[in-house]
Amino acid sequence: MLPLTYTGQYYPSLPENHRFPIAKYALVREQLLYEGLVQPEQLLDPGLCPEEHIVRIHTYQYWEQAKALSLPPKAVRELGLPLVTETVLRAQNSVHCTLISSRHALQSGIGIHLGGGTHHAFAGRPEGFCLLNDLAVAAAWLQQQEAGMRVLILDLDVHQGNGTASIFREEPGVFTFSMHCKNNYPLRKEQSDRDVELPVGMADAAYLQLLEQQMLDVVQQFRPHIVLYQAGVDVLAGDRLGRLSLSKEGCRQRDRLVLRYCRDNRLPVVVTLGGGYHSSLSELIDAHCNTVRTAFQLYE
Repeated sequence: MLPLTYTGQYYPSLPENHRFPIAKYALVREQLLYEGLVQPEQLLDPGLCPEEHIVRIHTYQYWEQAKALSLPPKAVRELGLPLVTETVLRAQNSVHCTLISSRHALQSGIGIHLGGGTHHAFAGRPEGFCLLNDLAVAAAWLQQQEAGMRVLILDLDVHQGNGTASIFREEPGVFTFSMHCKNNYPLRKEQSDRDVELPVGMADAAYLQLLEQQMLDVVQQFRPHIVLYQAGVDVLAGDRLGRLSLSKEGCRQRDRLVLRYCRDNRLPVVVTLGGGYHSSLSELIDAHCNTVRTAFQLYE
């Protein structure tokens, strides 16, 4: 049975109508259990990430300020979440989930985190609901496991993975690939190793064709040993913070394209759920669950 990691203990209280749908994580987990796709014994909450892994990516000063709930007001505004103990512990727990899912991927070909993908966090500041960058911490941990390991961060969230791009700008062993809507947050983009900027309103056929071309080219060029897949579903039509027009089926085909390629080429892959802010909570939950369903269809 495929193991999955999740963060189940820490939920900061958000104001009513807050843009970040934090309830989605528990609802995705409950739906997968209800369907019988996932059994309780497959779910692992690994607890808080050891700080040594966090400060390999984030500056010591930033992490100390975050723990003390003493980040500057501007940084808290950029975070977009209340800076309370639960927010910090949730981020620390989520980072550990992606790290442990990376271990699962090395062992069995795939690791799945029912959360994560916090790609806007920089080394020394938060941004866009992201306090810590789980993808970056996991990539650094992976590089520690084996000298010369090449890590591909395949970011298909509707928003550019600006934090990861910045963190790994000078790191040749990590390739940052971001395929995102051009006219969308963040206003000021960073430079990834490859940025594929999409026009507003792009739909299924054009998106999938472009993704396949770009992904194959990057893999052939970089030849990664492992893929960290940020599978944000804010590419869907109807997402409140996205400006693309993929259908739910198109999003499922996207996940199938990525995961089938990794499976067929024996390329370990770590799946994180990433962004999703659909106006319909039930559609959002179903889209995130589709990512996990697709993984189970291909790997079990």
